[in-house]
Amino acid sequence: MTDFNAIDALLAGARQEVPLPPAEERRELREKLNLSRAQVAQALGVSPSTVGGWESGRDPGGDVREKYAYFLEGARTKLVGQDEEAAGPAEDAVEATDAAEATDPAVDGADSDADDVAALGAPRPCVLCGAPAHHEVAGFPQHLDPAECATTAPDPAPSAPVAEAPQPTGPVQPRQGAKPVQVVPVGRRMRTASDEDPDLIRAAVAEALARHEGDVDAATAALVKRAIPDAMALLDETRKGGRYDVVAHPWIPEILRKQTARGSDQVWEARPKWARRELPPGAHEVTALDVNGAYLSALKTHLPIGQLEHSTGFDHDRRRAGVHLITPPAWEHDAHLPNPLGSRDEPGPLWVTEPTLRLLLRLSGPKHGLCDPPEIHESFTSGATENLLEKFRIALKDARDRAIAEDDEVTLEYVKAMYSKFVSTMGESHYNRELYRPDWMHLIRSQAFANLWMKAYKGHEEGLLVVRAMGTDELHVIGDWRRVFPEGRGVSDVKLKDVYTVGEDAAPAVVDD
Repeated sequence: MTDFNAIDALLAGARQEVPLPPAEERRELREKLNLSRAQVAQALGVSPSTVGGWESGRDPGGDVREKYAYFLEGARTKLVGQDEEAAGPAEDAVEATDAAEATDPAVDGADSDADDVAALGAPRPCVLCGAPAHHEVAGFPQHLDPAECATTAPDPAPSAPVAEAPQPTGPVQPRQGAKPVQVVPVGRRMRTASDEDPDLIRAAVAEALARHEGDVDAATAALVKRAIPDAMALLDETRKGGRYDVVAHPWIPEILRKQTARGSDQVWEARPKWARRELPPGAHEVTALDVNGAYLSALKTHLPIGQLEHSTGFDHDRRRAGVHLITPPAWEHDAHLPNPLGSRDEPGPLWVTEPTLRLLLRLSGPKHGLCDPPEIHESFTSGATENLLEKFRIALKDARDRAIAEDDEVTLEYVKAMYSKFVSTMGESHYNRELYRPDWMHLIRSQAFANLWMKAYKGHEEGLLVVRAMGTDELHVIGDWRRVFPEGRGVSDVKLKDVYTVGEDAAPAVVDD
């Protein structure tokens, strides 16, 4: 009977998860109460980006789910009570005032620099979300109010055209007595007082060392274990005052979704496992070089800001980024340089990332002339910027540089875990439920390989024999590599990993992959 008693106890303690309203209603309830994500996050003990994820379709679990459900139910009850009190003639007056403000261009405000903001004669797709926008900022069509940007999946059925109100032709002016709203163009963020920003990395390291009474190994293990939530907290901090949210869960096309639970999606990252087929006669000393901070450097890449939009055709818009279905060109230099597509033997079209496409286009241009241009069939892209994660990257880089200068291995391992785990878990991962951008994950990892490929090409052009290129950070060469690459531990340097001999009369050597 013991087994049955255990089952009865299990069933008695089991409980069903509290139901939650649809994602769009969660955001609507919060906004109708004029509450920010930060306010809700503080009350629930989570980060603002987590609340953003819940409002975009992700569901919380455990105790925090019950707290969130309690907040939503309370918000709904409060709004119903407000609606009943406000019913009557006064309601019409309030709605009329709101409608007047919504159509008043002065409510949005703008920078005093009239060259950045201009009214469009006819609506054009917003570079962030694709919906019709009536203004352009620094030459990019976009909504001046972030709330107007669409964040849900596109409606497959086209809606009937709606007559648009005429737009002002002059510069947008703020309302009398209203606080000006700063509008930041795509690729730029609002200025923050960086000197006043808290040093989250230094504080976390100090707290871990104090908690473990100076035990370096225990403190390091604890910091590495919390690297993902700490990276997300650092991202939130570095994006304060930004023009748009970077932590979101937009609609993702099926090609970016895993085909099976343990499988992969349809995007090819182009990571190589390449080795030179032939070497000159004789014995040669090969140096294995390690590229420092490959993923850290790759955070500076063109990332799509809004949801991805489908397009067809051969043209490539450098103001947008995403994934592309291409027929790759033939590569005839495999004897001395790796294929930019990596180790792929299958013929035919394939989905590649923005860094891979840009690398192929660069190599097909007049400066290099190494291949034909790729043929683009279709794309999923959005308006993009190369500096979306720049402040986040700089914060990690500065902490890494400081740790190296101070011989602080605890901080060094902590920072390495933060950026490597941040990149590897932003897709479909159980370890990071705040950020769901598999497109970003592919783009950053592909950018790391593109950076490695260009180092291999630079070595080849400077007279080195490139012997191997592996993954995103390993390059094996023959020749005076110090003449070509700076040696050191900085992110722009390389460090010596191994030296071995190949060729005739050479002793066999084992090289770590």
